[in-house]
Amino acid sequence: MQTTLETSTKDTLANVLLINDQGILLSVIGQTYFLPYNRVPWMRDASINQVMNVRMCGRNAIEWPALDVDLEIDSLRHPERYPLVIRRNKFDNVV
Repeated sequence: MQTTLETSTKDTLANVLLINDQGILLSVIGQTYFLPYNRVPWMRDASINQVMNVRMCGRNAIEWPALDVDLEIDSLRHPERYPLVIRRNKFDNVV
């Protein structure tokens, strides 16, 4: 049995393809990106439901509403331009 889900175009522009112990594989506007936990260590402890709930936030960013996380798409395309570890607050541990 196959189930077809109808979602808006905006919701399908950003999707989680894989979650593993190293990070998250994303599809954003037809491009695939790997977001390792060493760049966003606080996402390692997020629930699967929280991580799966990703969507576009304007034309140039994605967001995880349940985690209060926004990332510019350029930071996925060019991580070398964003050398700092992303933290939500000063109390987050860096791995």
